Amino acid sequence: MSSSNAAPEVISLGCRLNLAESETIRALLGSRDVVVVNSCAVTNEAVRQTRQAIRRARRARPGAQLVVTGCAAQIDPAAFGAMPEVDRVIGNAEKLTPAAWASDEATLVQDIMAVRQTAPHLAASFSAHARAFVEVQNGCDHRCTFCAIPHGRGNSRSVPAGAVVERVQALVAAGHREIVLTGVDLTSYGPDLPGSPSLGLLVERVLAHTTVARLRLSSLDGIEIDDRLFALLTQEARVMPHVHLSLQAGDDLVLKRMKRRHSRAQSVALVERLKAARPEIAIGADLIAGFPTEDGAMFANTLALVDDCDIVHAHIFPYSPRDGTPAARMPQVAPGVAKARAAALRERAAVRRAAWLGSLIGTRQSILVERPGDRGHAGNFAEVLLPPTEVGTIASVKIERVQDGRLIGAAA
Repeated sequence: MSSSNAAPEVISLGCRLNLAESETIRALLGSRDVVVVNSCAVTNEAVRQTRQAIRRARRARPGAQLVVTGCAAQIDPAAFGAMPEVDRVIGNAEKLTPAAWASDEATLVQDIMAVRQTAPHLAASFSAHARAFVEVQNGCDHRCTFCAIPHGRGNSRSVPAGAVVERVQALVAAGHREIVLTGVDLTSYGPDLPGSPSLGLLVERVLAHTTVARLRLSSLDGIEIDDRLFALLTQEARVMPHVHLSLQAGDDLVLKRMKRRHSRAQSVALVERLKAARPEIAIGADLIAGFPTEDGAMFANTLALVDDCDIVHAHIFPYSPRDGTPAARMPQVAPGVAKARAAALRERAAVRRAAWLGSLIGTRQSILVERPGDRGHAGNFAEVLLPPTEVGTIASVKIERVQDGRLIGAAA
């Protein structure tokens, strides 16, 4: 290992939770000459990209220690440990502990299913960002047929509300105006804690006991949005009008084969209720194109869901089989067909988004100003360009036009 004073580097792949945890890792590394690849395993493609990132990192930093962690490393530590570029493999539970980074053990990966606790990780290294993420839940108890993530993250476990409140208020005191509560399956928060609190109760406590200006929630499973959480999403001004739903598909048979717990009609009804109660709410969604057995009519139902649920923040993926999952053993849709369907979904979503952005012209929006100080996001998560303003400011702007998929705002 090199003895140079090169700064540590963390390369984060995959979800927002990984991105958030990478900040904790960065704080634990100190001044070590180390490159960490925080991997993703959501699809075989994600694992391939992880391997690419490892090879690129080794070429760029030949003298640094190279450590692989994250879901891909957790699921298959032997395969990553066998890569000639890799010095160490650290599991998902261990990667957030100082002891793991002080150790020289080549492979430090425990049985993730045995982990029973999590913590509200996130170090104060978000100083360069206006927004900070707080992990309040990890793992997942559901077994969607396309998903390998429970094997990388373990069973669902929640952070006690008091610890979350303490972390949020510390980040607010450090200057962060917006906090995002995040997790692998955020809406499953609470049943493992004394008294079985819900996500809605957690949000109420955060709002009551901190001075956070803006609170945002990461991806939600619509079937678990209870009356308390619904009321907060639609009536609480400090909760941002942006709901990202884990929909995955718009056809009931596909949803059943995915082992999802909602129907198409339930998704549409939820969005209609949200919009009726708070019309400015912007809907985001995850959608998979080309899931095994999906035919043209089934795909048409998912395509129509973009309009039926007014999806303006669409995360669209062509289905990619993940080894060891039930869906990988189902009759597959040709990869070219899945990619074409994903492209059609993106096109439909782009039309919907463009109309939505156009509808915001002339409105006043509160923008959280982010790096480099001339752009930020409205409460509805539309990206806005504005005159240079101090990072972390919440600026009131009037939306003047749309340019290259972004809103252009002037001081209101």
